[in-house]
Amino acid sequence: MQIALIGLGIMGGGIAKNILKAGYALKVHNRTRAKADALCAAGAQWADTPRLAAEGADVVISVVGDDAASKATWLGDNGAFAAMPAGSIAIECSTLSADWMREWLALAAAKQIGTIDAPLAGSKEAAAAGALRLLIGAEAEVLARAMPVLKAFSNDQIHFGAPGTGAFYKLINNMWAASQVMALAEGLVLAERAGLNMDSVLKAVSIGASGSPIVKGKAAQVVAGSYDDVHFALRWMHKDVTYALRAADEAGATLPTIAVTREILRMALQRGWGDLDWPVFAEVLRGKGL
Repeated sequence: MQIALIGLGIMGGGIAKNILKAGYALKVHNRTRAKADALCAAGAQWADTPRLAAEGADVVISVVGDDAASKATWLGDNGAFAAMPAGSIAIECSTLSADWMREWLALAAAKQIGTIDAPLAGSKEAAAAGALRLLIGAEAEVLARAMPVLKAFSNDQIHFGAPGTGAFYKLINNMWAASQVMALAEGLVLAERAGLNMDSVLKAVSIGASGSPIVKGKAAQVVAGSYDDVHFALRWMHKDVTYALRAADEAGATLPTIAVTREILRMALQRGWGDLDWPVFAEVLRGKGL
């Protein structure tokens, strides 16, 4: 089976390594060629465009940053759809807006291309280890055909239903993560200003009822004020919660907590912190960068 993978960032690079490790023939494309050098040395084949990557591929996987990058991957004369025949499978692992996902699904259906939306849950270490969780929307038959490839880079696959449902859940998932870390940051800043022993605060958070996995994972980082080890850049979290708010508008839902969180993320972006690990928005609450 021939696989094409487009997008070799923090997550895509790890996915590509595991696809190669599983023995698949792999073609790769990325906007920055240098990110493909190690993969090509390990056996991947470079393609100058998404279309060239998709030529001859049974499965094409996209792991990119936003709607604009996804559209560049799939559409136009140099896009992957231009080379994909009926019966092939397109897998979109990016976190994207609900309206673009609807359009993507319709375009693929018109070409009789099977689709799987499979956004990623997990860290860069999980991507490197092939231990990601996939949040999947797909028809059962298409998913069954692609499952061996998906298992090459993930150890858990949650199928939410029809195409589009996995992508929608990912917006909800990231919305929850952002709002929980927002509450965490507020509490830690309050604890600091009240003079509490922060080692004790961290211990209490780690064993308390409010210590969700994301809270436990980010609490020490926020206390230390250290954000250079980037697992997920702040600009991408800002993008994701923006997409969630758009989806809420379409659905007639009200998300006041995430609306406030998005504003704090925006303020952090304005301070030039977009490429730091996303809990850096806690520094806005500390009054830094003003």
